[in-house]
Amino acid sequence: MSPLPWYVEGGRLNRRSFLRGTGVCLALPWLESIPIRAESGKKASQPALGVPPVRLGVLYFSNGVEPQHWWAKSRQGTMELGPGLKPMERHIKDFTFLRGLFNESAVKHASPHLGRMPNLLSGAWVSTEQSDIRVGKTMDQVLAERIGGESVIPSMILGIEPTELRLEDGLSMLYGSNISWRSDTQPAMKEIYPARIFDLLVGDGKGRQLDRSILDNVRNDAKTLRKQIGKTDQQKLDEYLDSIRDVEKRINLSSQEQRLEGWRPSISEPNISRPDDALPQDVPTHMKLMLDLIVLAFQMNKTRITTCMLNNDLSQMNFGFLEGVKGSLHLDLTHNGRDPVMEAMYLKTNQFHTQQFAYLIDRMKSIDEGGSSLLDNSMMVFCSNLFDGDRHQADHMPILLAGRGGGSLEPGQILDFQDRGDENRRACSLYLSLMDRMGVTLPGFGDTTRRLIGI
Repeated sequence: MSPLPWYVEGGRLNRRSFLRGTGVCLALPWLESIPIRAESGKKASQPALGVPPVRLGVLYFSNGVEPQHWWAKSRQGTMELGPGLKPMERHIKDFTFLRGLFNESAVKHASPHLGRMPNLLSGAWVSTEQSDIRVGKTMDQVLAERIGGESVIPSMILGIEPTELRLEDGLSMLYGSNISWRSDTQPAMKEIYPARIFDLLVGDGKGRQLDRSILDNVRNDAKTLRKQIGKTDQQKLDEYLDSIRDVEKRINLSSQEQRLEGWRPSISEPNISRPDDALPQDVPTHMKLMLDLIVLAFQMNKTRITTCMLNNDLSQMNFGFLEGVKGSLHLDLTHNGRDPVMEAMYLKTNQFHTQQFAYLIDRMKSIDEGGSSLLDNSMMVFCSNLFDGDRHQADHMPILLAGRGGGSLEPGQILDFQDRGDENRRACSLYLSLMDRMGVTLPGFGDTTRRLIGI
């Protein structure tokens, strides 16, 4: 009798299984049989010859805004901004202020945070079962699936705070730690270490080489393992192997010159130094590094799609580095019971987050791509899942949309959808409109089939 496979112990599958090959050992995902599936997409149309590609970025901040200070008004032909948006005053011609957009499933959800955050970019319902992590595939990952193969990195998912695994409101903090979801059941996990992002963009700073034949080495083990596990776990195994294939594709692409015919990125080598290996302990420095890396990725045409979480939902970030902010974590400041002192500090955190977006816009405006700026060729969304964080208000979200989308957007506007009826103010209508401009046209997405009026 032939010996049992190495991942079987005492006639049963080993719960801590690995796929192994020559010189390679890969940890498997958790499989129920050991005590999630991508959609096919269509190819986006290529940009015109000599025209830079359109990029999409989402910058998220948690727990909403201090409501009385977050507004924009049209006055004498220009845009007047409330105190919460003061850092964007120099960019009033570069962004559109969107009011009234919402996700219906978020409004109806019983969980005031985790039922209103992971569906930010999908409009999907969040599962209330602890054993069933489930939310919708997000707009950025739909794009990554369909056009991500046109760049080295299909999408870049960044953050500042680590992914949390504790429970909150009886739900997993996976929901509060991720705005990008690769499938209904799998978050596209974010990277919080700047050095790792830099290495992803320009190659490993220490000279390590990723194995180009990982799948070849583990394929036989995977084939045998499939026979030992149930259908649900087979699906998880397939998704796991797909993620490794994505790595292999990226490795292959990185050895090729990636450019559109008649257009070249403005730089081919990094113009910033490699960050230290350690995680930055200073929040402003950490955020600035991540934003610089977004600019670098777009400028080198390494990716065209990125999301970045400035903090997690229910964030424990301490904003004591801001003048006048003392003694409270971000979550406490946002849940202030209308205490005037706390509200004033909450406003300062809003201004700080807005300052990060303004910095990103500054950087992108300064980069020329042959008569147009990097910002001109991008669509940058700045948003939160709640409006009034103290009230957990989700019936409309704070959203700014910056950039010209390659000439298809007209910034400098105020678009108010608050009184247009629910069917005309879906956040997913905005996402359909943005995906159109990335070359991906869908009949519907999330909770709507309509494009956003005025975008």
